[in-house]
Amino acid sequence: MGRAQRTSYILDRLAVEGEVNVNVLAEELDVSPVTIRTTLKDLEDEGHLVRTHGGARPTAYRNIRLRQSDRIEDKERIARAAAEMVRDDDRIMIEAGTTCALVVKHLTGRRGVQVVTNSLLVFQNARPNPHIRVTLTGGSFHAETESLVGPVTERSINDFNARLVFLGTDGFSVERGLTTQLAEGGHVGSLMRGRTEETWLLSDSSKFGRAGFVSFMGIEDVTGIITDGDLPEESIKELTERTQLRIV
Repeated sequence: MGRAQRTSYILDRLAVEGEVNVNVLAEELDVSPVTIRTTLKDLEDEGHLVRTHGGARPTAYRNIRLRQSDRIEDKERIARAAAEMVRDDDRIMIEAGTTCALVVKHLTGRRGVQVVTNSLLVFQNARPNPHIRVTLTGGSFHAETESLVGPVTERSINDFNARLVFLGTDGFSVERGLTTQLAEGGHVGSLMRGRTEETWLLSDSSKFGRAGFVSFMGIEDVTGIITDGDLPEESIKELTERTQLRIV
């Protein structure tokens, strides 16, 4: 495996797992730990990651960009299906997440849609469409998710009411529900659910069975889940017993 392939492999692992270990990479790529450390140093110099003791983690900016490009075709289909639920003159909330951020790109042709969001990615994608009116919550900027969180964000959300909310997740399962790495982000999702009529989780199937640091909502608490077709049949059965499931 050449350097370009090795670099691509490492960046892909960072996107999925959030960190990498030198010894594990050396074994997987059949190279020496010295070679891995050299590659990690080069990637750090290029701004892709930050080296840690025994491994590396992505920079906040690089991490969100990596996650945006991961399983992009699945995410686009999921976002398009979510956008089809939005009506003219609708009121919706969109929480931070790379799949959620794509929904507004598919609202071309809708008019009078009001969007409340704590996601700067949603704001960025909505700006070219003059028919979408965006209310961006205040709050403390969290670079890892390109989102606004904290008490100011929470007070702002409680001022609004909407018909739909689209939520993201770092992992979901029947046992642990919706989970996230950021406790403040989970609280934002819970508050949005309380201000809307329907709550929809948007997530590709790779996140099923994974668990983030904080569980913030049960599967039974969401109106439905929009995901892709790679879920195992047994998991589909478990989920449909508890909520609506739309596979796209």
